[in-house]
Amino acid sequence: MSTDSPLGQAGQSVCLDGVTKKYGSTTVLHGVDLELSPGELICLLGPSGCGKTTALRCIAGLEAVSAGRVLIGGAEVTNVPVNRRDIGMVFQQYSLFPHLTVAKNVEFGLDMRRVQKLERRTRVGEMLEIVGLAHLAERFPHELSGGQQQRVALARALVTRPRALLLDEPLSALDAKVRVRLREQIRAIQTELGMTTVFVTHDQEEALAISDRVAVMEGGRIAQLGTPEELYRRPISSFVADFVGLSNRVDGDLVGDRVRVRGTELPLLAVPSGTTGVTGARVTAYVRPEHVHLNGNAGSAGSWSDAGERSAVVISSGFLGPIRRTVVQFGDGSTVAAQHGSESEYRAGERVEVSFTREPVTVAPRL
Repeated sequence: MSTDSPLGQAGQSVCLDGVTKKYGSTTVLHGVDLELSPGELICLLGPSGCGKTTALRCIAGLEAVSAGRVLIGGAEVTNVPVNRRDIGMVFQQYSLFPHLTVAKNVEFGLDMRRVQKLERRTRVGEMLEIVGLAHLAERFPHELSGGQQQRVALARALVTRPRALLLDEPLSALDAKVRVRLREQIRAIQTELGMTTVFVTHDQEEALAISDRVAVMEGGRIAQLGTPEELYRRPISSFVADFVGLSNRVDGDLVGDRVRVRGTELPLLAVPSGTTGVTGARVTAYVRPEHVHLNGNAGSAGSWSDAGERSAVVISSGFLGPIRRTVVQFGDGSTVAAQHGSESEYRAGERVEVSFTREPVTVAPRL
């Protein structure tokens, strides 16, 4: 990645080394280890209360760690005050100064650092060009849309040439279309500037779309760290399989190193402890909708010896542009969703045969 940027420097490495955070007797982070390479964007992804925002605040210095170390650029900053860590931050609430213009809002941090006036103007102009707001420099926050305010906050965070950028759910207050457009702009700016970035979100689609790597958090720990493709295609636990993307929970039985799901044996990604190799162990398999296939030709299923357990009735079918998502119900009352091309349309009440692609799946003990 190029380090030649208008900021004059690229981002630096960020490291959490065994970071624990406690509030009284409650432990929120349990020895978290995480390292970002210079210029990398990592999303902290997880449900509410998993510790992702607390981890971000520990990096920023807004929370004192109970144990472990925080390092930026290889230097320990665990006990360094927040205003001396050289970090840019953007939060869900942009907190722009209502009485200052766009340009003055962006300039504020430079003014506090006593940067010379000519250099301030130059750097503010460069940053407003990067975020596409140069033409709005003299407007006030109340004259801007939510997306434009978000970009002002981003410019304000970046103009001070921080060593890293921390984003805490910065898009959650925006509508869906604006969120998609701005996350793409954030990613483009981050890549152009080579800025090391930690992005906190509970939106798994957002995390998969913009990250170099994603850290899925569960109960104050990192459940899995990997590229978006690794997390989606090879989740190492039922929690990750269930949280990242959509998965069907399908009852199955272990057969050695495979799981039998309605007449089809699927290879395993991860086996729950205590069930390894136990043929007949009852488990739940997590199957992606795109690996579920429907055959509306009922007559063609007559040759299948186990057609009964594959036979289902369509409950609903929704149009999603290039794809459709069809939900079917088996005779025992269980359901699965199939994702397929929108040219294939199924009607409610139609009988279909269900089959599964033999892609590896994650399983968990059946409750």
